[in-house]
This record gives sequence, structure tokens and C-alpha cells, in this order.
Amino acid sequence: MADTGNGWDNGSGNVLFTNVRILDGTGEYPYSGELLVQGNRVKSITKGSSRFSSSSSMAGGQTVIDGMGATLMPGMIDAHLHLSWNNAPGIDPIQMMEVEEHMLVTMEMAKLVIDAGFTSGRGAAAAKPRLDVVAKKFINQGRFPGPRYLAAGPEITTVGGLGDAAPSHIPHEGLNLGLVVSGPEEIRRTVRTLIKYGVDSIKLNLSGEAITGMGAEETPMSEEEVAMAAKEAKCRGKILSAHARSSGSVKQCVRHGIQNIFHASFADEEALDMLEAAKDKHIVAPGIAWLINTARHAEPWGIKPGSPLSLEYERELEMCIDTMKKMHRRGIRICIGGDYGFAWTPQGTNAKDIQTFVEMLGFSPMEAIQAATKYGGHIMNMEHELGMLKQGYLADMLLVDGDPIADVRILQDKNRILAIMKDGKFHRAPKMNAQTRRLTA
Repeated sequence: MADTGNGWDNGSGNVLFTNVRILDGTGEYPYSGELLVQGNRVKSITKGSSRFSSSSSMAGGQTVIDGMGATLMPGMIDAHLHLSWNNAPGIDPIQMMEVEEHMLVTMEMAKLVIDAGFTSGRGAAAAKPRLDVVAKKFINQGRFPGPRYLAAGPEITTVGGLGDAAPSHIPHEGLNLGLVVSGPEEIRRTVRTLIKYGVDSIKLNLSGEAITGMGAEETPMSEEEVAMAAKEAKCRGKILSAHARSSGSVKQCVRHGIQNIFHASFADEEALDMLEAAKDKHIVAPGIAWLINTARHAEPWGIKPGSPLSLEYERELEMCIDTMKKMHRRGIRICIGGDYGFAWTPQGTNAKDIQTFVEMLGFSPMEAIQAATKYGGHIMNMEHELGMLKQGYLADMLLVDGDPIADVRILQDKNRILAIMKDGKFHRAPKMNAQTRRLTA
């Protein structure tokens, strides 16, 4: 395997993390202990002081890492990830990029994301049909670095809906970020085509978006169209996701069993009641970073604070904060994932969501970290093997300098992330020193 720097390689063998504070993602307060990785799984976790002194030796090429009190925690998971959003200053540069360049840029974004400590992500939409599918393939083959990924296709939208960007006098499909359909049969064909391409999930644009001209509180897709998409996805075992800002679109998600609800800012009390009654079937990712940064931090790219568009996003942000607080009190699962990938929401800054959940949504630091770990495992549909540090779970983890429970902001500092492990292999290995040794005796 390729060398990961710092004198390490990613060869086979067990890895023991000792003298660490284990933040396991279950909600239990961090405790001192050690964790053994065997292959790509957590073999065992031991609480208490280290069983191994500096003079200890073990057989079989075991690697021992003395964490010196650092925190060992699950890798972070972005529940709303667009790897083909290329940190561009708007939608046009994304959709107009030639596919060859776009594929390479997508892989660059994948590296930015895992470099920031995000070892997994659920694709929320791809800018072109097979970008996510190919990115996932090359990441899984170890040919390019990137997070464990579930691939999406382009958004499916209605004529004139979010994603139908072609001007009325140039009705050209290639100008659109989404796949434009009208009627159940077109939905059926589009869903089947995306499944043929190899996507893991199907995304429907069930509401508008202020920046596109269709209001966020509008709900343009018919019940018959949504029902057809749900039927076709279900019979092929694919997960449905939805861009659903409006209250009506959230209700559509519940009625048709759409698991992943992105945004949900304007959900009214009826929608919240429906969602709470079926909360074991749905997960919400509000994408709050998009609202904050578009309203307040996008002036260099033409969205001036106080402008009509900025004020529209300020209004939605206020609604989103109120709605997410209500959902949190009702026990509805909420994950981080901020619609990163624009110039004012750059890939690699994804961990800012954890701070936002604490400061704006009233989550405790532990709850916010679980929104980035434990419940991320749920939205990946891998809740029994991903998102926590438990025996038998996948060895996706971070070694962090400091205590994220005391200050969640440290997770935004890449220099504080001492090591990144995905699938039992180091993406970023700890620096070799006297406390880190490979034992072969």
C-alpha cells in the first residue's frame, strides 16, 4: 500500500491505541483506556490504565500508539455531501464545467473532506450523472483518497423547479443541474436510469430554493410523481432523499417514506407531528451552514447582507433554528451536513456545523458530536457498524489533540487532528516518536 508519510505505511497488522481518552459516540462521557484495531474492525476496547508499559512486547508486527492523553473518537460523517460541488462562486461554474475536468475536481474535493476528519459521507446530489458513482468506485479501490461514500445522482426536479436552470428561450437539458421531468412515467424512467448508472440513493427536489427564484416554501412535485419515485426506488432497494424546505414537502417525505430529509426549515406543527410519529424512519439534515453563510458571508460573491436575497435567507435561518430546536426536543434524529461546496461554504470546513449545533440549536457538545458520528452512521444505513467506537465496528476514527467535549471548535483545526484512520488504515498517520512504536518481538 502507499506510504502515508511520517515513516508509516498502511501494511496489514494490528494497531493498539493506548493512553487515550475514548469518546466512543454512544453518549458516555470520555474515559481513559485503549483500543485495539484488527484488520478493518475494532477488536476490543479496554477501560482504565494501559496494560502495556514501554518495555512490553507483542507478537506479529503489532503497532502501538501512545496517544499521550489525546482523544480517540469516531471519524466524522457528513450527512449532506456534494463531492462534485467544487467551491465555485455559484451554480453556473459547477454545471457548466466540462465532465473531464469535473471528475478530477470531484476527487480533489474528496481529499479535502477526508483531510478535515470526515471519514464518511452521504452523497446529496451529483452535478453530473456518474460523478459520484465513479468517485465512490475509485475511493473504494484505493486509487484516490476520500471518505467512505454513498453515491447520489443528479437531483430530479420538475419543469421550472429547483435544478431547471435553462432559460425559457434556450430549453437545453445540458444547462440544468437537475434532471427535469414532468409526470409519473418520466419519473419512472429517470429513476430507473439513475439506478442503472449505479447510484445508492435517489434525490427529489420537492421544494424550491430562494437563490433560484422558486420560493423555498413552494412544493412543486405532485403526489403521483413522488409516489412513482418511491415505488421504483423501493423495488430496487434504493434509499430516497429529498430537498424539502417547505412544510408541504416534509409531509410528502413522511407520506412516501423518504428517509433522508434535507433542510425542513419551514415544517409546521402538523409536519412535525407526522415526523415525530415516524421518527424511526426519517433523518433530517438541515444544511444550516448554507443559510448562515449565504445570508451573512457571501458579499464577495455578490450577495450583500441586507439585500433582498440575503434577507430571505435570514428569514429562513430564523425559521430553521426554531424548527430544529422543536425537532430536537421531539427526539427526531438530526445530522450535520451544511451543503458545503460553494465559495462561501468551502469543502473542508464541514466541522463548523458541530459548533453551530451547539451555539444556535441548543445541542450539548456531546449531542452535537453524536450528530456528526452516531447518527451519521444511521444516515449511511450502517448504524450497526459505523459512527461509534464499539467492538466489531468499522475502524474509522480520529486521534484529536484535546477534548472536543470541552471545546467542539478544535475539530475544525486540522492541526489538532493527529491521525485519521479509515477502514483500519491510516489516511493521516501519527508522527513517529518515542511514544509510537512497531513491535515485532
